[in-house]
Amino acid sequence: MNSQPSLYERLGGVYNIAAVVDDFIDRIMVDPKLNANPLVDEAHHRVSKAGFKYLVTEMVCWATGGPQQYTGRSMHDSHVHLKISPEEWEVFLADFQQSLDKFEVPQTEQKELFDIVASTRQDIVE
Repeated sequence: MNSQPSLYERLGGVYNIAAVVDDFIDRIMVDPKLNANPLVDEAHHRVSKAGFKYLVTEMVCWATGGPQQYTGRSMHDSHVHLKISPEEWEVFLADFQQSLDKFEVPQTEQKELFDIVASTRQDIVE
C-alpha cells in the first residue's frame, strides 16, 4: 500500500479544492484579457457559472486522486471551438497562480497542479 498521501488528500479534499476552483472560475470569467476573445466571452456568458465550477471541481478532484469521477466533456471537445491562443493560455495560468497563492497552496502541490494543467495544453490551445 502506498503510504504517500494523494495530491487530493494533501490539498485537503473536495472542500478545499472547491474553494480554490470557486475563486479561480470567478477570476477567469471576468478577466478582460481572456474575454477579449469573443468566442471565450460568449462561452463565459452561455454556461452556468455554478455548473462550470462543479465540473472543474469534479475534474480537479479526479485528476488529483480523489474519489470523484469527471463527467464533463473532454478538454479538446470543450475548448476546440474557442480558438485559445498561447497568450490566452499564459493569462489563464497567471489567474490560476493568483488563486493558488490566495489560498496559500504549498509550492510542491502547486507544481503538481501545474503539471496536471500543462498536460491539457495540447487539447486546449490552438
